[in-house]
Amino acid sequence: MYAVIVTGGKQYKVAKDDMLKVEKLAVNEGDTVTFDQVLMIADGEKLHLGKPVLEGGKVVATVVAHGRHRKIHVLKFKRRKHYLKRQGHRQDFTQIKITDIAAA
Repeated sequence: MYAVIVTGGKQYKVAKDDMLKVEKLAVNEGDTVTFDQVLMIADGEKLHLGKPVLEGGKVVATVVAHGRHRKIHVLKFKRRKHYLKRQGHRQDFTQIKITDIAAA
């Protein structure tokens, strides 16, 4: 059984007991979070599709940790113009563990 959910502007394919890093959520570690924007749930041969969101479908997850990804380096350079700009960025994330998937 798996589902496709939307969080943080991205879509994720999740199954029970999956560990997943999503955009930062304003939830404490150890708390439970419910995703109700479920696009699809597949249970063996059964396929529940939403138009665009599945009514009554939900995915429950537990927050494991908060953290930051590795730094990416952004470089802007224009040749012969004496222009060089360097910048770094670290994106925050929330690590979750999927505990339950339920259809309507």
